[in-house]
Amino acid sequence: MPIKKKDLIKITVDSNLYPLEAIYGASYAFLDKAYIRLSGDPKGKIIVQIKGKGGDNPKKLENLADDFTNELINYGLRFQISKNNKKIREYIVGTALLSALGEMSESEGEAKEDWQKDALGIAVPWEDKYGGK
Repeated sequence: MPIKKKDLIKITVDSNLYPLEAIYGASYAFLDKAYIRLSGDPKGKIIVQIKGKGGDNPKKLENLADDFTNELINYGLRFQISKNNKKIREYIVGTALLSALGEMSESEGEAKEDWQKDALGIAVPWEDKYGGK
């Protein structure tokens, strides 16, 4: 439950439920809307202080707090998906880099490419390909 004061609102976030990266991400997303201050124990409870820019009224502060908690859920999910897909991303990037170097093994289903061959005839000058027109 948020704690309201005159010009700011405090939200306590359990860092066991939301990773610190998600709290940072949600805080970063709000830098243009509000002043954000984080304090507390990174392994326990994090206190997020939200102070609206431009003397916000209490209703607007409450809306900012609600929007922040929604953004916290968004970044928490994004962090979890990123963590789950880490090995797939590493494999895709590694495969792309290897194939760009032309060093992929034939056992993986890809033939080595010889960069000196011009199978499509792209390197042939226009005059040689179509005559002197």
